[in-house]
Amino acid sequence: MLQDGLIGLEKESLRVGPDGSIAQTPHPAALGSALTHPWITTDYSEALLEFITPPLASVVDALAFLRELEHFVYSRLENELLWSASMPCVVEGESRIPVARYGSSNAGLMKTVYRRGLGYRYGRVMQVIAGAHYNYSFPDSFWPVYQELEKDAHPQQEFVSDAYFHLIRNLQRFGWLIPYLFGSSPAICKSFMCGKPTKLEELLGNSYYAPYATSLRMCDIGYQNTHENEAGFKANYDNLDSYIDSLARAIGTPYPPYQKIGVKVDGQYRQLNPNILQIENEYYSSIRPKQVPGFNEKPTLALKRRGVRYVELRSLDINIYDPLGISESQCRFLEILMALCLFHKSPIIGRLERREIDFNLDAVCYGGRTPGLELQRSGKSITLKSWADELLDALSGFAELLDAGRPDRAYRDALQEQREAVRDPDRTPSARMLADMHAHGEGYFHFAKRMSERHHAYFMHLPQDRESFAAIEAAVARSLEDQQAIEAADKQSFDEFLQDYFAQSL
Repeated sequence: MLQDGLIGLEKESLRVGPDGSIAQTPHPAALGSALTHPWITTDYSEALLEFITPPLASVVDALAFLRELEHFVYSRLENELLWSASMPCVVEGESRIPVARYGSSNAGLMKTVYRRGLGYRYGRVMQVIAGAHYNYSFPDSFWPVYQELEKDAHPQQEFVSDAYFHLIRNLQRFGWLIPYLFGSSPAICKSFMCGKPTKLEELLGNSYYAPYATSLRMCDIGYQNTHENEAGFKANYDNLDSYIDSLARAIGTPYPPYQKIGVKVDGQYRQLNPNILQIENEYYSSIRPKQVPGFNEKPTLALKRRGVRYVELRSLDINIYDPLGISESQCRFLEILMALCLFHKSPIIGRLERREIDFNLDAVCYGGRTPGLELQRSGKSITLKSWADELLDALSGFAELLDAGRPDRAYRDALQEQREAVRDPDRTPSARMLADMHAHGEGYFHFAKRMSERHHAYFMHLPQDRESFAAIEAAVARSLEDQQAIEAADKQSFDEFLQDYFAQSL
C-alpha cells in the first residue's frame, strides 16, 4: 500500500533577461492566465513563474509532467531565461521587482494586494527567492487498514489528520537533514543584501557566502516570518484543531508595525489587513498540512471541513545540477522519509524541543558541513553525522519495502547516495557549488547564469511531445476563458468581497 502514494511537484523559477536581470515583461499571454491555469502560474512577482504538477502515481510520472511544463514554457519565452538557482540577483534593486497581477476580478485583486502587502512587510527582494515543493499523500486504501492496525475508533477523517500531524512533527524534528543533503544556496549575489550588513564572508568580489553553508535560502536572510517572536506567534502542530486555531488568531490579531503601513491608503490597498498574518499562506513553514480549497474558500476552512489531504514539504532549494530543479533520487529519498516520519513515534513538541528544532535548522543552513558539527536533541548535544547515520539506518527498511517487486533498487540506491553525502560532505550540492565557483573563478551570479544557460540548451534540444503540448495548450485556452468568466461574474465591490471572504466562519 505504501507503494501507491501520490506525488505532486511545484517549482518556482524567475524569468530573467539575457543579462540575468529580472524580467520586466508581463506574464506571457502564451502561458495562459496566472489566475486560473492549473499548472503554470506566478508566485510573488510577475516574473516568478510557478510550475505545478497534479498528484501522480509515481516519481517518474511527476518528473515527466514537470519536464513537459518547463519545456512548453521555454518554447514560448522570447529572449528570456529561467533562473536555475534559488537565490536571485537583484542588481537594480527591489523597485525593479514587479508584483504579480491576476486581472480585474475580486479574486485576482486579492492575490495582488496580498503580494503588495508582503512587499511592505518584508521587502520585495526576499519574495523572489525560488524553491521546490514536494507534495505527498498516502493512498486512500492505506488509511482504513492502518487505522485498524492501530485499533483506533475515531472517525477516519480525524484519524488521518492526526496521522499527518504526527508525520509533520517528525519532519520538523528531522528537517535539518533536508538542507544538509539538498541545500543548494551556500552563496548569494551581493546585490541580494541591498547594502545591508551581513555576517557572511565576501567571495570573488561580487558574492557573499559561508564556507560550510548549505542553504542560505532557509536562513534568516531568506523568506522567514522574522517578526513572529515579537508578535508572540507560532503555529501549533499538536493537532489539526490547534493548528487552525493558531493561524486564525494570527489572521485576526492586529500587529502595530503593520497598522502603521495602513490598509487602504489614498484609495489603494497596501495589504489585506493590518494583522500578524494577512492570510494563512503568509506563515512560512518548511512543511504544511494541506487540503484542496474550493474557489475563494479559506484554506483553514477547507482543512476544518475535510481534514488533511496531503503534506507540502517546502524546504527544498532548487537543485541547480538538474534541469528540472529536483531529481528522481531526491524524490525517492523524500518518499522514504515520509514513511519513516509517519511510523516513528512523534510526541507533542514542547518549548525546549521547539528551540532545538530552530537551532538545528539554523546551524545546518549556515554551517552544516562544518567538521564535527553538533546539534541539539533532548537537551544533549549529538553530532550531525551520528544523528544522520541513525536516521539513514532507520530509513533502510522502508527503502526495501518501496523497492519490493521492482526490477531495480531505485529507493535503496537513492538512500545509498545520501549515505555517501553524510560520509563525505564534499558530495553535497552546496559543496559542489562552491567547488565549481572556485574552479571557474566565478562569483555566484556568473555561476548561476552559466547553469541557467546550460538548462536552457537542455530544454531547447528536447523533442516536443505533441500530445503533451496539445494538452497544455488546451489548458492555456481554458484558463483565459475561465478568467474572463470570473471577471464577468463579479457583482460585488472589492471591499465587500474582502469582508465576505474574511467572514467565512470556522
